[in-house]
Amino acid sequence: MKRTIALLALTALLLTSCNGKPTLQKYFVDKAEDKNFLAVDISPSFIKTDKLQLTPEEETALKSLKNVNIIAFKANDKNVGAYEKELEDVKKILKDDSYEELIKFNRGATGASINTKGEGQDIEELVLFANDKTNGFGVVRVTGENMTPNNVMTIVGLLQKANLDMEQLKPLKAMIERK
Repeated sequence: MKRTIALLALTALLLTSCNGKPTLQKYFVDKAEDKNFLAVDISPSFIKTDKLQLTPEEETALKSLKNVNIIAFKANDKNVGAYEKELEDVKKILKDDSYEELIKFNRGATGASINTKGEGQDIEELVLFANDKTNGFGVVRVTGENMTPNNVMTIVGLLQKANLDMEQLKPLKAMIERK
């Protein structure tokens, strides 16, 4: 009897947690090995703060940062159809009810947006999305725990004054330099 109840509970949990909707996390995993994409995972340690005297707010902000994932699609003459399909897929994911669009910019064949996912002041994901028809598109996904808008702004400030571990960004730099 206990076993039957446990199996029913597990089945119910699986059915409710797997709603079949595409997620940005799943998109990153699925596209990481695709030849049209470059995927880079960056740990929070890329912000070198060992030589800085951090304020309590800065320490809290850094602790709230879990991971930074970047995926970029490099457009060229041979992958126009794939570019358009992938661009629409990302836009569809970001239009999901769980993402809130904070800002959007469009100018001709170029666009960008900043989206968040979370409840109120608790940001689970901050997503920067930029696209340009001639160059491709990129998505930066910043995940956090107890991350707030103030923490995000504090981290941006730290990026400006801290040393950065550029080693973690080498694959991205190489892609940008390749034309």
